[in-house]
Amino acid sequence: MPPPPMQDLAEETPLEAEPVAPKAEQVEATPQASKPENPGKRRASRTATEGDDRGAVLVTGICGRLGRVFARLLHREDRVIGIDRRAFVGQPKDIVHHQFDLRRTKTRDVFRNGNIRAVVHLGVMHDLRASSREHHTWNVVAFQKLLEYVAQYQVPKLVVLSSANVYGPSPDNPQFLTEDAPLLGAQHFSEIRDLVEVDILAQSFFWKHPDIETVVLRPCHILGTVKNAPSNYLRLNRPLSLMGFDPMVQVVHQRDVAHAMKLALTPGMKGIFNIKGPSEIPLSRVFRILGKRATPVPGAVMTPVLNGLWRYRLTSFPTPELDHIRYVCMVDDSRAREVLGFAPRFSLEETVRAVLG
Repeated sequence: MPPPPMQDLAEETPLEAEPVAPKAEQVEATPQASKPENPGKRRASRTATEGDDRGAVLVTGICGRLGRVFARLLHREDRVIGIDRRAFVGQPKDIVHHQFDLRRTKTRDVFRNGNIRAVVHLGVMHDLRASSREHHTWNVVAFQKLLEYVAQYQVPKLVVLSSANVYGPSPDNPQFLTEDAPLLGAQHFSEIRDLVEVDILAQSFFWKHPDIETVVLRPCHILGTVKNAPSNYLRLNRPLSLMGFDPMVQVVHQRDVAHAMKLALTPGMKGIFNIKGPSEIPLSRVFRILGKRATPVPGAVMTPVLNGLWRYRLTSFPTPELDHIRYVCMVDDSRAREVLGFAPRFSLEETVRAVLG
């Protein structure tokens, strides 16, 4: 059975060359990350005007496994409101969950009725079987409405969870991609075009609304109990690999990603940040840590087989995903370490073994 996609799914869902210039439709320049001018002063000012309640944090896609991890981390210190059409399994009593589609007009009522100080957007669909129209309405149109509400109701903070996969794996990639690298992930894999578009919309929102602190996080492959493609792939008893390829990959623990999102809520913090774990690692070593042996298959055989299996719905692994286990897509996270103050708390072995629960 072919491996599931290596694309990072937000639930329910790796050479040397100079970066290619961004396409014309991209934002002209990448928003620069900035440290809070004086976080303590700003926090004291908000407390003085709002009292003990600084406002709630609204989390979209809160019922995904990563969303639940983040909510449980956050609700100890903040009032949390969630929007997700799924039920919240194990919902803490102090978290308010609105179980409806983000595209519903009820979303506006949440903004109108709640004292919201920040929005964390995790609600991106990655169902590769869904139609392009459904992807567009769910991911792009819904996100545009969300941005409209954030601006209309003057929410001070917006955090968007994107993915390092927006850069795209390629033999032409430099060893490490910085935040201003072009977003070319959809060039050979059209199914993630809307994920790239969401990222670009967030960048555009950053420039149009400088009074709103916008943060975009681009984590590498997230591992843990999440049901995303990398974790599902590594859970296979006999994963397949491409013969002759052993790319360096970057992985990050799901709890480290939740920690990065919490840091992004710091008053005054804004910009784009690549997020990665402790270090880079060959894909073959990942298998050794898990005590597994991959079965190498020639690319000339894998491609036509996958095309047929995908056509008859016998695999969740479309052919363009092969590039994720063939080529390099690694990021430079120095900005996150220096500005965001992020450092992974889990070791490489702990991160890899997190897929086993």
